[in-house]
Amino acid sequence: MDSTNIMVIEVLQAAASQNPDILKPAEAKLKEWETHPGFYTTLFQVISNHTIDVNVRWMAVLYMKIGVDKYWRRNSPNAIAEEEKFNIKQGLLSNFTEPVNQIAVQKAVLISKIARCDCPKEWPDLFPTLLSAVESADSLIQHRSLLTLHHVVKAISSKRLAGDRRIFYEFTLNIYNFILNLWNNYTEAFVRDISHNAGADVITVNLEKALLTLRILRKLSVFGFYKPHESDSCMSFLKIIFQKAKIILQCRKQLKGKGIYVLELCEKFIIHLTKILLSVLDMHPISFIEFIEPTLDFTFYYLFTDEGINFVFERFVIQCFNLIKNILMCLEYKSVKTDTSKYPETIKAQKMKQAFFQPDRVSDMCRKLIGHYFLLTQDELDMWDSDPEEFSNDESGDSWKYSLRPCTDTVFVSLFHEYREYLKPVLLELIAETNAIVPPNDIQGILKKDAVYNAVGLCAFDLFDEVDFDSWFTNTLYQELKIKDNNYRVIRRRVTSLFGRWIGIKLSTELRPVLYECINNLLDPKEDMAVRLTAASTLRYAIDDFEFNCEQFKDYMYNAFNLLFALLKESKECETKMQVLNVMTLLLERMGNVLQNELDSLLQYLPYLWQESEEHNILKCAIVATLVQLVKAVGGVKPELYPFLLPIIQLGTDVTQNAIVYLLEDCLDLWLTVLEFSSSMTNELMQLFNNMPALIEYSTENLRQCLIICLVHLLLAPELVMRTQGIQLIQVCDGIMSDLKNEGVVMLLRLVETFLRASPGLGAESTLPILPRIFEKVYNAREEYQMLMSMSLCIVSRVLLSSHEIFTRVLNKLAQDNEETEQATLGTLLDKWLDKMRNVSQPDHRKLLGLALVSLLTTQSALVLERFPLVMLNVLEALNDITKEENGVLVDSLVLTEGQSPSDFEDNDGYYETDHNQRKKQLVLSDPVHTIALKDYLQSQMFALKNQVGLQQYEYLLQSVDEDTLSQLKDYITF
Repeated sequence: MDSTNIMVIEVLQAAASQNPDILKPAEAKLKEWETHPGFYTTLFQVISNHTIDVNVRWMAVLYMKIGVDKYWRRNSPNAIAEEEKFNIKQGLLSNFTEPVNQIAVQKAVLISKIARCDCPKEWPDLFPTLLSAVESADSLIQHRSLLTLHHVVKAISSKRLAGDRRIFYEFTLNIYNFILNLWNNYTEAFVRDISHNAGADVITVNLEKALLTLRILRKLSVFGFYKPHESDSCMSFLKIIFQKAKIILQCRKQLKGKGIYVLELCEKFIIHLTKILLSVLDMHPISFIEFIEPTLDFTFYYLFTDEGINFVFERFVIQCFNLIKNILMCLEYKSVKTDTSKYPETIKAQKMKQAFFQPDRVSDMCRKLIGHYFLLTQDELDMWDSDPEEFSNDESGDSWKYSLRPCTDTVFVSLFHEYREYLKPVLLELIAETNAIVPPNDIQGILKKDAVYNAVGLCAFDLFDEVDFDSWFTNTLYQELKIKDNNYRVIRRRVTSLFGRWIGIKLSTELRPVLYECINNLLDPKEDMAVRLTAASTLRYAIDDFEFNCEQFKDYMYNAFNLLFALLKESKECETKMQVLNVMTLLLERMGNVLQNELDSLLQYLPYLWQESEEHNILKCAIVATLVQLVKAVGGVKPELYPFLLPIIQLGTDVTQNAIVYLLEDCLDLWLTVLEFSSSMTNELMQLFNNMPALIEYSTENLRQCLIICLVHLLLAPELVMRTQGIQLIQVCDGIMSDLKNEGVVMLLRLVETFLRASPGLGAESTLPILPRIFEKVYNAREEYQMLMSMSLCIVSRVLLSSHEIFTRVLNKLAQDNEETEQATLGTLLDKWLDKMRNVSQPDHRKLLGLALVSLLTTQSALVLERFPLVMLNVLEALNDITKEENGVLVDSLVLTEGQSPSDFEDNDGYYETDHNQRKKQLVLSDPVHTIALKDYLQSQMFALKNQVGLQQYEYLLQSVDEDTLSQLKDYITF
């Protein structure tokens, strides 16, 4: 062993250490070596040397996998040399005798990664070598080559380009029968071992190989055929799956006492048989039509007959239910309302479903689901006793694919939706059977009632016309809640859940106060924890309902909030705390304006909860969302809260922190809310804003929220922000402007306009870095997006009204960029302005442009006077748009009059009245659009123009205007 190998082994050994002081330098050294020529050859030699410590070899294979991902492709930076790659591939195929199973798996994955890049052109001998090794007489070589073949087929089958798919189709045709025969042989050998009562070691050898070949067959069957039903071999394989599954299920019964590993391996084999059926059904529903009938017969036998149930285990039950559900829900098997001759396969599938799902059979399935699968098991009741929070956690998303309880629920719902006309009478009959109050000591009766109530809750929408829920609520359900026996907690929990299902469907307004009273009683600390958590969820449904009435809930609100708070403090699990906190957040959102007196205790508790949530980012998100509603409910931020709130916002908006991935969106909401309810700027808020430039560049997904925060922050202390942070912010905006779509640019321009509105002179100076780019948009006027052109023209107008000096500097910069005179640039700008102004639709924008044009009349610019007729025409059109008649007098509709609120001219974008709303109103009060009457300003400017140019020139200018325009102007001003 040379010195290089020894050095690499020592570093790999250090990289496997648990001591950070040893681990970190080793990782850094391996990072440095990963681009050195020959490094991966050395790693391969370490992996192949069975005398080296297993942990070192493990680290070597992991780092080699990382290197293949990064540097194997030819066009990768620092790509591995072709000669080194060739030698590694030769070495990988020369030995299938790896003794350690975990390393063998990693080597197989390593080969599959290389195969995905190089097969078949760059590695033509891979498959011949593997298939030859599979036929070896050595059992270990057989196993390792099959393991490798499985991972290679899995990797190549995932390629989706048309050319790659064609190659995989051809490969499947060549190899399919060979693998199918292997699978048959290994499976028969395993069954034979069982019948001969062989030892666990002997059984395991053949079962492992049978499972590997089955996994290969799955990928070949699902991805190796364009239409599996056109392949006789594939269809033959799919047909014998049912027979094999039945045999292996019987074998499983005989494996008890052979050890856990072989039993688990047998169950994996059975599950993989059902996975093949599910995959073909999902990917090739038309090819699967032939198997609808045998699949339904197979699953019905094992799920719904007393004989079949004896052979099942939970994971297999879930797979069988998923098969039924997917057949029920498959779109290709749904009824066709158009020309049936065009869809013969669908008609065939539909007939098969109809033949199987006869009314009696569907009814039996429904009764079995409710009477057997819906019943709470002893294990579930034990979990309820030992860990009620874990028991109560709702499983959502795709949990129906993997968990029995949500799986049976979804199958029942699918079956009920599809055959509701058969099943409604069944369910109504079961409701009638269980309507009487069950004695508390009748646990079986309680469990049966619980199962029926669960079914009614799941199918609430379908039972809308059949169930008089108000009567049922009053006469039965309400009475059952009063029974406090421990066994009756099952009923109380289910009735509470039932309320949540039905409240938005069919519960009268008059009964809602009774419901609120029930929920509060069920939230009581003396009640069972699982019942309380269900009550919290039901309360969420109640207050989130479309017909929720705040006034009706007021009498129950304080008690509900305090009970939820007590539940929050008692909860131990992160998920439970988050569930309760979400209900409280919604309650604050709906009732926060009248809950203020109850909030102090929650405000004091949240810092403690935040410390507890150190390892739970999702709970942190829920806390931040609650804080948003708390600030809104309180109507401000108490000074003592700043030390808690601002570090949270700092953490969630710092691009260098990992927490930003989880907290950014909620922390931006909190930041915005804090700013909106702040009456003055603080040093802490100024420091927090240092995160913003990096945030704007971080992600365009949150750009809108970031720009709104910038706007609100700016209005809180306009001059301070402009002088300290304005230039940097504008430079960041200037940097991203060219990368944004039109909608994003408009949002950015609104921020620039706010600079100019909040402090016209300083705002023009602060926005100077970005103004040439905005003027350029008007100068070129190529924009098809009208709002963008409108906003660009508005900013040009505000700059002109704010500072002629800044306007001139921007014009000069634009002229330099276009290599022309300033006069030429101004002329082009005016022409585009006058041409595009007619497309500006918003009255306030048109008036602003009109004011700016009128201001140009007295600049003594020949370019403006040359365009005098067009200027007057555009100003006239603006006047026509904004003028209204009051008591026979023409008035400017945009000018604030006595008694008129500035909010009439601003969007009220929130339910709560905030300090920011007041600042926006002040902005309106100082805006020329709302303080200067355009006709009065025009009159003043025309008088000044007459004095500037003299009467003769003035008359000449008026004569250049067409008679109709001049006639209309006389309605507004006197010449």
